[in-house]
Amino acid sequence: MEETYHRKRHLTSFQVIIFGFAGAILIGALLLMLPVSTQSREVTPFHDALFTSASAVCVTGLVVQDTASYWSGFGQLVILMMIQVGGMGVITVAAAVALVSGKKISLMQRSTMQEAIAAPKVGGIVRLTGFIVRTTIVIELLGAILMMPVFCRDYGRQGIWKAIFHSISAFCNAGFDVMGTEDAPYASLTSYAGNPLINITVMLLIVIGGIGFLTWDDVRTNKRHFKRYRMQSKVILSATAILIAVPALFLFFFEFSDLPLGERLLTSLFQSITPRTAGFNTTNLTELSEAGQTVLILLMLIGGSPGSTAGGMKTTTVAVLIANAIAVFRRKEDAHFFGRRLDMSTIRSAATIFMMYISLFLTGALLISLAEGLPMGVCLFEAASAVGTVGLSLGITPTLGIFSQIVLILLMFLGRVGGLTLIYAAISGNHPNAAKLPKEKITVG
Repeated sequence: MEETYHRKRHLTSFQVIIFGFAGAILIGALLLMLPVSTQSREVTPFHDALFTSASAVCVTGLVVQDTASYWSGFGQLVILMMIQVGGMGVITVAAAVALVSGKKISLMQRSTMQEAIAAPKVGGIVRLTGFIVRTTIVIELLGAILMMPVFCRDYGRQGIWKAIFHSISAFCNAGFDVMGTEDAPYASLTSYAGNPLINITVMLLIVIGGIGFLTWDDVRTNKRHFKRYRMQSKVILSATAILIAVPALFLFFFEFSDLPLGERLLTSLFQSITPRTAGFNTTNLTELSEAGQTVLILLMLIGGSPGSTAGGMKTTTVAVLIANAIAVFRRKEDAHFFGRRLDMSTIRSAATIFMMYISLFLTGALLISLAEGLPMGVCLFEAASAVGTVGLSLGITPTLGIFSQIVLILLMFLGRVGGLTLIYAAISGNHPNAAKLPKEKITVG
């Protein structure tokens, strides 16, 4: 008994995060298995419930059952709660509950909160958590209020629930929707492709949720004084703007030429924003060219920003690798952003994260292709969607077998908690060796 307590007391921050997400997924799966969770009042098979819960907690949006037509109101509420917990982070939600109940936050708990939201230091972490919770509630409420007139016009009182559900799902970059019917499942927001209010509101929610909690804090503190922002916030905002504008221009000129000008602009912007990492769509993605689908795959792998509701390898990871490549091209010793030099450990971490995501992405796609006998192209799209916690699909996920579902669950889980978090959790007991081996050069490139 004492040994068990001793082990629990010495769980690292990374292990707490891993177990927190895994526990939330399991609880969600058990609740979704209940007969009350489905429209038909039947028990949902465990693998379907587990997949849906993992997708919700990992804010992905890939589904094996249509959310609107299969799950009951209770089931949809469970999914929405899992999305909220996954989007804000299990640790952040637990800390918020502790703060509301008046409990003191220990130093170990503060350290875990720091890791969970990618804060640079422990100091002020409780204040930052309170700010995150308050801001999340306000933004999600505003998003619901903006969309409510349109949904209430089309669905009556049900429109209130649809507005709340889609506001939380969009802000948490989850991609779950309740627009499908038995005749037209997995519809997402395709029926609102030309509606400016729904498109703009959902896009803003996705972007705000995806830029990260620390960036919000910077914007609130420094407002228009961009020069005062942390270097990380500057990189995130710059990278986000580029990753919206460039793909949108590509899609506008090469993919949606048959649409009216206004709808073409909205559709291009929406499909540029949603792969990082929201999962909504306003057009049939199977009709995109292979080049268009490849662009979406790249966006899905990049994902959002650190400390946000989004997944993926993160905008900062790609930005650091590009900055390092530019430094090498120019034969400079150090990579830099906005007059600040990057630490070599940051570059090594970025390279490791990039390698891990690419390895997971390719391995997952290969396993699914072998197991299902499907073309590699569609499997790459689905694997990128899972590991990037996006939720976009070319329609094959509901048809996959249990083995392929497990592969996607693992990809979603690793994509949400982060590969480095899992590695640090697994090898936390090993201490670095101060001794250095002899150095020798190797030719690369």
